[in-house]
Amino acid sequence: MKLTILAAVLIGPVLLAAEEKKEQTKTVNPSNEVAVIKTSEGDMVVQFWTDAAPNTIENFKKLARSGFYNGTIFHRIVKGFMIQGGDPNSKDPAKEDRYGEGGPGYKIKAEFNQHPHERGVVSMAREPDPDSAGSQFFVCLASVPRLDGQYTTFGKLIKGDDVLEKIADTPVTVAHGEKSKPTKRVTIEKVDIVPAGSVK
Repeated sequence: MKLTILAAVLIGPVLLAAEEKKEQTKTVNPSNEVAVIKTSEGDMVVQFWTDAAPNTIENFKKLARSGFYNGTIFHRIVKGFMIQGGDPNSKDPAKEDRYGEGGPGYKIKAEFNQHPHERGVVSMAREPDPDSAGSQFFVCLASVPRLDGQYTTFGKLIKGDDVLEKIADTPVTVAHGEKSKPTKRVTIEKVDIVPAGSVK
């Protein structure tokens, strides 16, 4: 089943190993970390909302640090709405008919919160079941209030709006009944989790 954001968007995890907690040294406050999403169109920097979705954020960080997102693509781009990525199936062009269905092999619980879906906000994609997110996420291209309280927002771009616009401008064709299939691969080369102070 494809992950959907009122059409198809999301997957996520909540298991936090003790070792991961050890990784967070006393000198690094996890709330002061940001994600640098390095794409074929440039870099976007995400500031996490640790007050809103701590388990979702830890899951995203865990996947990023493991290299899970490396080589995936933004497989769904809906003009004026959002760009969606994070599906491991999208690493393989031969699995194109299964883009939107992949995940990490587990699901995480929703953490609905008061942060609205506005341009630059990052949220988790999911199946109809609210607790079905895993690894797929989307970045809003505009305010989408109908998603508020329905999908887990967990951060917002603090750098790279020009890159978001570039990705949003990627030509798309019709797939699964909507005009959302990019005509070229917009690759997520890697996602780095770094101290906020290290990003200029």
